[in-house]
Amino acid sequence: MDIRRPSSARVYDVHLGGSHNFQVDRDLAERAAEMMPTLPAVLRANRSFLRRAVQHLAELGVRQFLDLGSGIPTVGNVHEIAQRVDPRCRVVYVDSDLVAVAHSRAILRGNDGAVAIRADFRDVDEVLGDEQVRSTLDFDRPIAVLFFAVLHFVPDGDDPAGIVARYTDRLCPGSYVAISHAGSDGVDESRIRASALYSERIGGFYLRSHAEVAAMFGDLELVEPGLVDLLDWRPDPGERWAGESLITGPGGVARKP
Repeated sequence: MDIRRPSSARVYDVHLGGSHNFQVDRDLAERAAEMMPTLPAVLRANRSFLRRAVQHLAELGVRQFLDLGSGIPTVGNVHEIAQRVDPRCRVVYVDSDLVAVAHSRAILRGNDGAVAIRADFRDVDEVLGDEQVRSTLDFDRPIAVLFFAVLHFVPDGDDPAGIVARYTDRLCPGSYVAISHAGSDGVDESRIRASALYSERIGGFYLRSHAEVAAMFGDLELVEPGLVDLLDWRPDPGERWAGESLITGPGGVARKP
């Protein structure tokens, strides 16, 4: 692992107040926040969307979750949220960052319902063919596939919508897909500069429009309230008011019919 190069997972960890990062990650997080002062609030909003979406899915009866590009676990992990609803929920975390995977495995010791694997989520066959994935998840039963704040690191040439489609093609009816993405609609100069910094230092960061993110769901059926700003997706009381002037980007959850 080259600790001279920042990673998206570890920079995200810095913004969320985590401790599993290096100085190069902290330096980049500080520069990005100087360019875009609302960035930490946007990332916290994404984390809150994760919590609400996973809880909603678990309450609907989903008991299996595949978290792609999961990053470094902080308080409020997918398995904690889902297993609070039902301890029988099973979760697979997938990330390419060594620190993220090592820390995930450490906190998951003793939890028979959750595992972490190291893989690039863009390689769908590798992920879905992994022995731990196949032994943890039953693909004959509904699974929720989670793309939280990861598809904006995928260039157009790698076909992010196609990646989503290849996962959903392998799911049974009644499964779900959740996506959050950095948006290009209504952004100001600060977000453009911060995105350019991420692209320069991490290796590609792509803002996309509401229509482009909507296309990633393909023929799936969006659940209410559809694809909306993260703060508007089934917000907790007062959450929209607290971020009234904040544009976070689009997020939504959809069901495979």
